[in-house]
Amino acid sequence: MDIFGFLSLIGGLALFLYGMNVMGGGLEKLSGGKLERLLEKLTSNPLKAVLLGAGVTAVIQSSSATTVMLVGFVNSGIMKLSQAIGIIMGANIGTTITSWLLSLTGIQSDNLFIKMLKPSSFSPILAIIGIILLMGAVSDKKKNIAEILLGFAVLMFGMETMSGAVKPLADVPEFTGILTKFSNPLLGVLVGALLTAVIQSSSASVGILQALSVTGAFTYGSVIPIIMGQNIGTCVTAMISAVGANKGARRTAFVHLYFNIIGSVVFLILYSVLNMIFQFDFADETVGVAGIAAIHSIFNVFATLLLLPFIKGLEKLAYLTIPVDKEEEAAVGREDQFKVLDERFLATPGFAIEQCMSLTRKMAELAKDTVFTAMKLFREYSPEAARQVELQEELLDKYDDKLSRYLTQLGSQNLAEREGQALSTLMHSINDFERIGDHALNLMETAEKMQKKELEFSKKAKHEMEVFGAAVADILNRSVEAFIKNDAELASTVEPLEEVIDDLNKEVKKRHIKRLRKGKCTIDLGMALTEVSVNYERVADHCSNLAVYLIQTEDNTVEAHDYVSSLSGETRERFQQMYEVFQEQYQLS
Repeated sequence: MDIFGFLSLIGGLALFLYGMNVMGGGLEKLSGGKLERLLEKLTSNPLKAVLLGAGVTAVIQSSSATTVMLVGFVNSGIMKLSQAIGIIMGANIGTTITSWLLSLTGIQSDNLFIKMLKPSSFSPILAIIGIILLMGAVSDKKKNIAEILLGFAVLMFGMETMSGAVKPLADVPEFTGILTKFSNPLLGVLVGALLTAVIQSSSASVGILQALSVTGAFTYGSVIPIIMGQNIGTCVTAMISAVGANKGARRTAFVHLYFNIIGSVVFLILYSVLNMIFQFDFADETVGVAGIAAIHSIFNVFATLLLLPFIKGLEKLAYLTIPVDKEEEAAVGREDQFKVLDERFLATPGFAIEQCMSLTRKMAELAKDTVFTAMKLFREYSPEAARQVELQEELLDKYDDKLSRYLTQLGSQNLAEREGQALSTLMHSINDFERIGDHALNLMETAEKMQKKELEFSKKAKHEMEVFGAAVADILNRSVEAFIKNDAELASTVEPLEEVIDDLNKEVKKRHIKRLRKGKCTIDLGMALTEVSVNYERVADHCSNLAVYLIQTEDNTVEAHDYVSSLSGETRERFQQMYEVFQEQYQLS
């Protein structure tokens, strides 16, 4: 092989790895986090978990990505170690799909239909379709499909380039002499493990082996140990991912390692013993791309069938490796809800956004509960309830900090348009929920001052604030429920109520000024009433913001800052009808 042949080999490898990355990324984006949500939910039965792991990995084309995701699940408490083991087994089976796709390069026939099955025949067609879709695509879905098609075409072109570059090596005695040394099982396992550990993908490693097989220098006997090593080497990605994670996540990575080591050792011993007894004829035969794909699949199915009944044993082995300490025992039952914001999920934006949405829903409920607790203080003050408002407001600040930081990190990823819009909505919503918490704290402080000064609203003022408070409670319930259920229809009822609350705020202040002029109200009480009114009105404003964000996800033509004036026709008429209903409901009398 001359320098140009070597450059072709390196270039082919680069295209192969890049194509695999692009295709996997396109498939992941097209799934929009749905595959990860399936992994999270459907793991109650070990057999179901295996099938699920195989299916998900076959789609995203990477057992390493699936295992890293599982490490994140266990680290964040979404999944238990026992649930993850079945998926790990299935992931090893699913990753063999790539090698079968690559085996199509070995098709040889003069039949036109069969020749069209060769990637070198249909890949250019896929590339053309992909580039047309990419250049003319408006929707994210078409762009993702274009990425999948182009990624597959580049992957296959890289494979063909590698195969063409190494083909002349079949006539180089020195090269074939090196390969014959791989017949030593231990050396073969070591080489396979090192190659896969370096490129961080067993699928890519097996693909390189398939490309080298065109030299005719590999036999079935020599590639079996290499493939065993490749399965062990792919564990490196999960092991690296588990660094810095909690003990459960590290145990998950070790289960992946033990599964592949035990499977490889048993398979190699069984193969060697049977070969000594029966003298397999195929062991010395030259292996092709399809043969390598078959060995890869047979091993992973064998290892899964062998170890599936011993899931509990693998779990115990992981616990022996990383025992439970006192700190972990003390942490049992103490939930850290922010663990779901795992950095491993950033690689799958759709799922990461889903986790942020789940946490923001909890934040929404907390913000509502904080305001309600603060409002009760005006009816029945207690230091314990006041302290509860303070603690809840601090927790809302923590939600804001953790979610904002994570979403900022997520924003630097390659997001689809739909994901970018969801991220923007979440960022705005989180800010509004945090501000609602601030106003709840203001209300608590006003109630505390009234308690210390022994102030009490007059009968009329008390009635007015009760009506005002009922309207605020109503708008909070509506906006939070609409956010949690993603209900744009319910969100459309928020703005008419917010207009009524604005009217209530003006009317309450007007009536207060009249009482003040007549001497029926003190300055201190007037200041307290004003503080409560201002905070009630501000809470309603934030509820309005939340509703408009939600409506915008359904209709991006809606103007966030001028929603009411942009209404027309039937929408305007419906708005007016709801406004009149709320006006009647919340009259001060």
